[in-house]
Amino acid sequence: MSIVLSASVRQNLLSLQSTADLLSTTQNRLATGNKVNSALDNPTNFFTAQGLNNRASDINNLLDSIGNGVQVLQAANTGITSLQKLVDTAKSIANQVLQAPAGYSTKSSVTSGAITGGTAANLLGTGLVQGDQLTIAATGGGTATNITFGTGGSEVDTLTELNAALAANNLQASVDDATGKITITTTNDKASASIGAFSGTATGAGKAFLPANTTVVAAPVADAASQTIRSSLVKQYNDIITQITTTAQDASFNGINLLNGDDLKLTFNETGKSTLNIKGVTFNAAGLGLASLTSGTDFLDNSSANAALVKLSAASSTLRTQASSLGSNLSVVQIRQDFNKNLINVLQTGSSNLTLADTNEEAANSQALSTRQSIAVSALALANQSQQSVLQLLR
Repeated sequence: MSIVLSASVRQNLLSLQSTADLLSTTQNRLATGNKVNSALDNPTNFFTAQGLNNRASDINNLLDSIGNGVQVLQAANTGITSLQKLVDTAKSIANQVLQAPAGYSTKSSVTSGAITGGTAANLLGTGLVQGDQLTIAATGGGTATNITFGTGGSEVDTLTELNAALAANNLQASVDDATGKITITTTNDKASASIGAFSGTATGAGKAFLPANTTVVAAPVADAASQTIRSSLVKQYNDIITQITTTAQDASFNGINLLNGDDLKLTFNETGKSTLNIKGVTFNAAGLGLASLTSGTDFLDNSSANAALVKLSAASSTLRTQASSLGSNLSVVQIRQDFNKNLINVLQTGSSNLTLADTNEEAANSQALSTRQSIAVSALALANQSQQSVLQLLR
């Protein structure tokens, strides 16, 4: 038996079905929070939002690597700070050598024979007449001295001029004005050195520096107590040098150590075209130009301490330069890290704007559609009653 629907009933059924579909869509938006849940809802918005979310995800995956890079740089910076403190400690040890008592009770020296008429103001006299030449071989790593006595422009006739000529050879002189004798000794900085050999016409027969007329101390005499102190300072210095090497080796994070020769490459965008390459350095003791000292050889006099201070000052300058470079790179990485975080937020917000539903709007729609559905049901009931009344009349 066929069921025949009147036009009004059919219209009400179609209206009710349409309302039910709209209500279902609205309830789905409220449940998911999205107005675009698939490409069927809005192809353009769906795929655009998906692209934005994918890019945000790719950049987010880079944040872990960038975060590790920040920690690697901070570990290296912490290492440099510690290395600088160790270098400063080594400097203080070397300075203690300079403040310690002289390492030698007697320095190497040569005293000439008597020079009649010789004084500090005028060295020339009997035993040293104008034109005499004196050569002293290199002393303590200095420059060999070649002196011509006399009153000419490049000649020497006063104690001041003699000391000026001796300075480059780590020597100094004094004059006994009573006898005219000239005494030449090593400087304090080279107290451990022996004076080089003498030669020249000033060492000939009847001359002031004739070997028979001079007394040469072949080797300096060490001061035992002072050398014990200096030997102890050598050990302290070497301990610091060892710590410099181990500290540089320990300044790593996640297997990367910028102070032990490792390089760091960071990628900032999803295409891999935005990168930063940070070149590592080797800042163990050797890399900083430092080395352990030898007890009984180093710190014997001030010269050794001064040489150590020169190397330590150079190492300190190197550390400061690298600290500046690391600080600059760290700043760049942190800026890019913040930029990426903000960019991810921008991308995700843009995606949400394309797909998220307005819950207030959808809630109002849901209420309106529920009311419409209720009215449609009532209208359908009325239409059905009307149809039943007509049928009763026909009977």
